[in-house]
Amino acid sequence: MSFNRKPGRPKHNDVLTPAEWRTVEAVRHGLTNPEIARAHKITLDAVKYHVANALSKLDFKSRKDLQKWKGVDQETSLYRKEPAMDPSITLEKIGQIARNVSDIDAATTWYRDVLGLSHLYSFGNLSFFDCLGTRLFLSQGDGKPEHNSIIYFKVDDIREAHNTLSEKGISFPHAPHKIHVHEDGTEEWMAFMEDPDGQPIGLMGNYSSQNL
Repeated sequence: MSFNRKPGRPKHNDVLTPAEWRTVEAVRHGLTNPEIARAHKITLDAVKYHVANALSKLDFKSRKDLQKWKGVDQETSLYRKEPAMDPSITLEKIGQIARNVSDIDAATTWYRDVLGLSHLYSFGNLSFFDCLGTRLFLSQGDGKPEHNSIIYFKVDDIREAHNTLSEKGISFPHAPHKIHVHEDGTEEWMAFMEDPDGQPIGLMGNYSSQNL
């Protein structure tokens, strides 16, 4: 695979520019181009441009290739994290439960002010609450019960977990990807595998340069 750049493009140490990385992470999270444009407050043409550039640089043919690509941004804490000494994976602690709601503003108000849950932060049509260490994740959709309740397991190294579970024959439609950087610089990464019924189960990991 060749990573040669076309003349005239800005030089970067990494294979993708920061803007292209942000777009690729969103693609790997399953967002559509219009959703990426809204989330990053850029034009739809800009999203298409970044996707096309990433596909060209990586010699990929389709969006699905980007979703399964296991590349990691060299500027992230996860990239600098040392590989785990013990590659075995134990899934025990549930880190997050997702809930689909029809109106994110009304739901945020209800969970925060009526139920009294501790509101962590909101991002676009997403809202997060702390439930004594387990996080509740609300996202705006159709609110149908059959589209609810994804379980997320916390893992120490999401790359090792992805590799180990993939070797066991578990399907991952998307590779691990960064979804958010908190105010203190902590990076949040996720990956999704499928159970025997094709239902998603999430893996999540938090990485900070202070822990390296």
